[in-house]
Amino acid sequence: MKKLLTLSFVLALSALGSAWAQEAEEDANVTYNQYGVRVDREELISEQRNNILTFESKNKQYRLWMDNRVQVDGATYFGKKEGYNKIGNGASIRRARFAIKARLPHNWYGEVDMDMADGKFELKDAIIQFDGIPNVSIKAGNFKEEFSMEQTTSSRYLTFIERPMVCKALVPSRHLGIQVSYLLDHFRASGGMFFQTVAGEEELGYVQDNNKDFGRSQGYSFTGKVGWMPYAKDRSWGLYLGGKISYRTPKTDEAPSDFGGMRFSTRNSTSINRKKYLDTDFIPNVDHNTVYGLEGAAYYGPARIQSEWIRNSVDAEKAMYHFSGWYVHASCLLFGGKQRFNTAEGEFTQPSRGRKWGDLELALRYDYLNLNDKDVYGGAGENFTVGLNYYINNSVKVALNYMYSNNDRYANGKGKLISGHDANGNLTNDYTKVVDPKGKGGINYHMLALRFEIDF
Repeated sequence: MKKLLTLSFVLALSALGSAWAQEAEEDANVTYNQYGVRVDREELISEQRNNILTFESKNKQYRLWMDNRVQVDGATYFGKKEGYNKIGNGASIRRARFAIKARLPHNWYGEVDMDMADGKFELKDAIIQFDGIPNVSIKAGNFKEEFSMEQTTSSRYLTFIERPMVCKALVPSRHLGIQVSYLLDHFRASGGMFFQTVAGEEELGYVQDNNKDFGRSQGYSFTGKVGWMPYAKDRSWGLYLGGKISYRTPKTDEAPSDFGGMRFSTRNSTSINRKKYLDTDFIPNVDHNTVYGLEGAAYYGPARIQSEWIRNSVDAEKAMYHFSGWYVHASCLLFGGKQRFNTAEGEFTQPSRGRKWGDLELALRYDYLNLNDKDVYGGAGENFTVGLNYYINNSVKVALNYMYSNNDRYANGKGKLISGHDANGNLTNDYTKVVDPKGKGGINYHMLALRFEIDF
């Protein structure tokens, strides 16, 4: 009996030792993160895809990639009235973007995108997205509201150095919010609810001060869009038509002293010209504004045309104001390249090149914006732009733009209530802007701008 007990004890110790050894061997193959949590491991394949560094799992369920961009601009201005609101020439880092994007298992996507142009930090995109429902995408975070096809087009694929004035003045851009998109064959639609701008330290300070000192809510917006692409399955040519609308209340990302008002302004040309000739200044006591419009595009082989019309109705205590604008631009690749349209986003993307050395694209644009209505004289202006783009490879692009800007006599700064002169040169308080006393019109000038861009 004693021998049997001894043998059983030895066998138990042996089995326990084997279990300990097996567990130790398994632990040697287990990885824990810095928080002591056991993590899954999977080997990744690294490669460059059109010069974008990409890491992807063998089953293609996980993918992480970099998306960086540098744009260096220079511009000179000439032909303006001597000594009248002179414009300074110069150069700048227009964009210095650093982004990390990831496609995660089970239909999740994440993105962080930052800009450090000219040494100033600004958050661009911070996105959480779920694509697990057929034909449906749900997105939350800070991103561009899906309203204007030109505004949502990535800056790396813009045809001209800057977007048209109506997009910069009236179109909503990045805001914190949630959006649902639907895409099926030739039809796409989206709708979302949005709040304040999340960009930099200044906007954050305004939001916090309005909340802390005055108990103000952040405000909200509802934005919706529909698009129709009857030839979506043919990649060589196509047609696109869209309509959009956005209902918006005042936000707290403005200075506390300006809360409850809205302001619409833009520069005519590049960011190097810091003068905003078209500017309504703050319109006080606004209940809400409604932005709506139509857009369309067509492409065939190397050629494309694109246009948008946008109107902004501002419901203020004093009056209902209406501001509007539009643009049309056309371009053509000269050496065999093809235009490409991204049906998932309803916008143009990177064109193909027709030669080993690249391709040249000739582009023409007319754009118009009117910020004058009733007793608000924000100014009106039009731009005629000619562009030449040299697509060297998938990452490098050189753009040359010539622009002539023609502005009315109110397009010379803020639309603040001050004394001015009427068309006959008489002193009056009826206008909201100081105008040209001779009544000969506003500031007209020419611009020549050059951009060097690299995406990697």
